[in-house]
Amino acid sequence: MEINGKVAVVTGGARGIGRQFTFDLLKQGAKVAICDINEDFLNDAYEFFDKNGYKVDSYKMDVTNEKDVELIFEEIAKKHNGFDIVVNNAGIVKDHLLVKRNGENFEKFPIEDWNKVIAVNLTGVFLCAREAAYQMIKYEKKGVIVSMSSISREGNIGQTNYTATKAGVSAMTVTWAKELSRYGIRVAAIAPGYIDTELTAPIPEKIKEKLKAIIPLGRFGTKEEISKTLIFIIENDYITGRTIEVDGGLRI
Repeated sequence: MEINGKVAVVTGGARGIGRQFTFDLLKQGAKVAICDINEDFLNDAYEFFDKNGYKVDSYKMDVTNEKDVELIFEEIAKKHNGFDIVVNNAGIVKDHLLVKRNGENFEKFPIEDWNKVIAVNLTGVFLCAREAAYQMIKYEKKGVIVSMSSISREGNIGQTNYTATKAGVSAMTVTWAKELSRYGIRVAAIAPGYIDTELTAPIPEKIKEKLKAIIPLGRFGTKEEISKTLIFIIENDYITGRTIEVDGGLRI
């Protein structure tokens, strides 16, 4: 797909990898609508893009709220007579061990943190992909839906909730690719390894160095490298139903 002139929707598009996705899509000539639950992040992103000579549409949206997703996606589609690209980027991390023993005391994985991550990373991706597919079919757009998985989908210590969602994203990607191909809609996912973002910033430097030591390329990836993968997927019309790993050679 030629990106120039196309309309894209990026969830979690106000900061981190999502902002990089938005920036690179704008530079390729796309019209971009960013959705985020945090209004301050949206305002900051709008100012950032404006200073760089780009205009974006910004929408406050909770990806876990069905009505919210339906209304915002419908509004974007009506404004642009449909859209061509949807990037399911919104996600959160709340890590815990399943059970942790501290002397005579035990800590269990908090059910509220299980539910929060499942709601955003799995249900949110489902709701946005469902509405994206509906609007693309309705407006007869042969588009592409790209969701964020992770190499943690194979299982990673302390990430029961996160790994479950990212494995689910990869499985749903295959399912949707098979279901939506009849409409000319492609579906793919990106599975990053450790990337320099706001999510990895809190990791202590000593732990970061240990992680880098087991990554064959010896470093964390950059937001720009993940964004290049998004562009590759969009532009290559023979990619669908696949999760592409971008991890510097690391396999968790």
